[in-house]
Amino acid sequence: MSRITTKRILISVTNDLIADQRVGKVSASLQSNGYNVLLIGCIRKKRQPLKRPYQTYRFNLFFKKRFVFFMEYNLRLLFVLLFKRKDILLCNDTDALLANFIASKLCRVPLVFDAHELYPELPEVVERPLVKKVWEKIEDIIFPHLKYSYTVCESIAEHYKQKYGITMGVVRNIPNKETTSAPADNNQKIIINRLPSLVGKKLLLYQGAINVGRGVDWLINAMPYLDNCVLCICGDGYLFQEMQTLAKGKQLEDQIIFTGRLPFEELNQYTSQADLGFVLLENMGLSYYYSLPNRIFDYMKYGVPVLASNLPEIARIMETHNTGKLISHYEPEYLAKVILEMLEEWKDKPVYKQRLNELSKKFCWENEEQVMLGIVGKAK
Repeated sequence: MSRITTKRILISVTNDLIADQRVGKVSASLQSNGYNVLLIGCIRKKRQPLKRPYQTYRFNLFFKKRFVFFMEYNLRLLFVLLFKRKDILLCNDTDALLANFIASKLCRVPLVFDAHELYPELPEVVERPLVKKVWEKIEDIIFPHLKYSYTVCESIAEHYKQKYGITMGVVRNIPNKETTSAPADNNQKIIINRLPSLVGKKLLLYQGAINVGRGVDWLINAMPYLDNCVLCICGDGYLFQEMQTLAKGKQLEDQIIFTGRLPFEELNQYTSQADLGFVLLENMGLSYYYSLPNRIFDYMKYGVPVLASNLPEIARIMETHNTGKLISHYEPEYLAKVILEMLEEWKDKPVYKQRLNELSKKFCWENEEQVMLGIVGKAK
């Protein structure tokens, strides 16, 4: 009688796994479809507990910032990948690709690549030409050899096809149809208890990284013109302290709440109660220009209208399905005016929210995962 073996897949990413919704969804999908999953990350600041339906492994690093961090991470990751049992490697983004590619070749196991973004075109990389060249060289060497790969949108897939002649699948970063978070009324009580300044006011929500070009400063500068609103900023990043200082300098402590980075299960409580969500990106390179953030779909799922930058992939979804408003300039008074107009337009209109809820049943991870599973299934 032949013995059935489960394929062991090692998934790696350069974060601590807490808030990465995409990697969490991919890992859970693979685990529920018969793969033996080990998700590998690292500790960036302090260790936070994880409770996942698959195995996780995180290691500490000596260096915590930027390029030196990535070099140390790849060296440590290489040793982990070499000495753990595996049948498939799944690498998330270019910053973890070097170790995965070497391990794939040395151990003769297939490599699957998930491009969350155009990594060498990120603003924090573009502004450092030497670092940008290093990442471009890594992609130049490795990308032509990628047999199994996918990315988050059509524009990035087309970019890499033209540059390297590879055909990437498209797996958008979309939430699950079903959620295990608390009911909406309980979420409201939770948020009010955490943010007492929100009583009687509108909740404006920014969720995501607090890095250059993400529009957080635009929102903070607009808040003096929005007396009846509270801005909740859920996330962390290189500019976290700078944005806190900006808010404090404008004496907006009662209007702006910084929660820090939240586990994605907890973040849903804030999203479900928001009156307006933001996806404001400055055009600082092709990575942002072609971006299709998961926030677009998170807001959709919970019936939250979106104020977003007029960029191609974002506009393709929002204009087709009327999920909010697109803008192209961000002066404080103008931004505040648009926010107030949107709050009034969407006020007490459950039909809008119901339409977004229904739309989210089409845009759900249960549909997207089939592409991912098909690509991983071909890796032999």
